[in-house]
Formats: sequence, structure tokens, C-alpha cells
Amino acid sequence: MANIEYRTLGNSGLVVSTIGLGCNNFGRPNTASETQAGTDAVIHAAIDAGVTFFDTADIYGGERGLSETLMGNSLKRRRNEIVLATKFGMDMAGANGPDWGARGSRRYVRLAVEASLRRLQTDWIDLYQLHTPDHTTPIEETLSVLDDLITEGKVRYIGHSNLSGWQIADAEYKAVLGGHPKFISAQNEYSLLVRGAELEVLPAVNAYGLGFLPFFPLYNGLFTGKFSRSGGPADSRIMSLRPHLLETAPWDTIEKYEAFCAERGVSMLSATLAWLLAQPGLSSVIAGATKPEQILQNATAATEWTPTAAEVAEISELFANPS
Repeated sequence: MANIEYRTLGNSGLVVSTIGLGCNNFGRPNTASETQAGTDAVIHAAIDAGVTFFDTADIYGGERGLSETLMGNSLKRRRNEIVLATKFGMDMAGANGPDWGARGSRRYVRLAVEASLRRLQTDWIDLYQLHTPDHTTPIEETLSVLDDLITEGKVRYIGHSNLSGWQIADAEYKAVLGGHPKFISAQNEYSLLVRGAELEVLPAVNAYGLGFLPFFPLYNGLFTGKFSRSGGPADSRIMSLRPHLLETAPWDTIEKYEAFCAERGVSMLSATLAWLLAQPGLSSVIAGATKPEQILQNATAATEWTPTAAEVAEISELFANPS
């Protein structure tokens, strides 16, 4: 087992591993975790390594709901060993019945949570997250139904994803005004190359005591150290789905970063995870994996190096205007 650290998720009592498992690859075509056996291997390797935070969504998988279904089959005997997070609010193409675009409504959230509980084969969800803002439904209504789900024991804590800074502040205000439980976490894209969250999202997260959960923290795997100007693993997410990320990457800056890491005898993966975990308010880095060895690599890298404040600042400055 790797020497993984654990943190509370914002101002709550929910404790998560600082390296989490992003479960969007479960059931994804042409990956090692497309099958039940492949999913089982990754999940059990993660638990055995000390990873406790598992993040999925009802939309993940080659078909909607497949990631949750595969996870439900795999977690039957180990449910109590993990913190299980899932999301609702993306277009399920009718899998939860018609929604007319109001996926934060009382009606729809009820349908979505029951469907996720069935697929996950569990009685409760540790962290239930609004996946994207619903511009049709008032946030007060969404908070109200989530409040009911917490009271009923179907959901333990609530979070959100892809909200802007003002929406985070508005949700906080409306929760207090309505006497509802508050969101405890925010999940937004954040990496060395995508730092827009620093403008408004992270200040709001820290002002209201939310735990921050960056998605695509390794920029779809670019910062695993497996890629160069000439390419990378053929079965990787970048090569199979997003080759443009490799083509447009700021290789001059990345190569300077590689030299920075080499001078300190650490891998790019370790340095990147360390930089992320040094950011105020960040609770867990959600990293995807399709094979057990990737889990072990991420878990080990997350504890390999502790940078000084000066080194964190140097990395930040290096990627301030990447080229």
C-alpha cells in the first residue's frame, strides 16, 4: 500500500484520499477497463493501494450508466471501504425518462438518484454532485430536493461541478437563506495548462470553505511523462480521442518543466501532483486509470515529493504564459 495522505473535503467531516480515482474510463470502448474484469482489476488495485475516493457520474461509460453499473458489480463486498461520489444533471438521452432540460428539478433529481443507486447497488451515495448548472431550475429547488435526500439517508453530502464563481456564491447564499445543507465541494477543470479557476472559482471555493476537486488535473494525461512532441501511447486518451491536445501543447515550456523535474530527481507526474496538492483548498486530485499499474503509479507519485513554497511558485510562474 502506498503512503497516501487523507484530507477532509472542505469544511465537512468527509475524509478523502488525496489521490482519487476518476471512473470515467469504466466501460469506455477500446480501453482495458471497458469490461467488468478490467474494471474490477482497477477498482481492487485502487482500494488495496489506499485510494478511498472514487468519482463517477451517471453519464460515464460507452453507454449512459455503464460506469456506475460496472462499479456496482465490483464494489459489492467493498462498499464500506470507499467514499463513493457520483453526479447527475447531464443529458442522459432518456435513460432516466424525459427531462425537458430541467435536470436540477425535484422531479428529475428523484429519478436520477434512484437510477444511480440501482446501478451502483448501494443504499447511499457519499457525495452527490450537480454535474453542470441547470439554467432552467432555480438552485433553491435543487438544494431543497438534495436536502430531502440527505434527510432520507440516500445521500450523505452534496457537491457541484462546473459552476462559475458567482454561481458558487449564489448557491451558498441560497442554502443559508433556505436552511438547507450547503454544498461541500466544487469540481472544475484545473491543471498547469488550464488555470482559469484561479480567477473566480478558487477564491469562491476558499471563501466558503469548499473542498476543491480538479478534473483533468494531468491535462488528459499529458503530464504523466509518457508524451513528447512526437507522440505517446497509442491506447491513451490523448492519442485515441484528443490528438489536438498533443499538437497544440506548449512543448517549449513543458521541456523546461522536464528539466526542472530532472534537477530535483522527481518525475513530472510527481511534481505535477505535488503542485496541485499545494494549492489552497484542494482536497483530492482525481486521476483516471484503465490499468492497475496506473493506479499504483499515481498513488506512489502523490507522496514522492514535497516541494518548498518557492518551488511551487516557480512551477506556477513557469506555466503563467506557456509557449
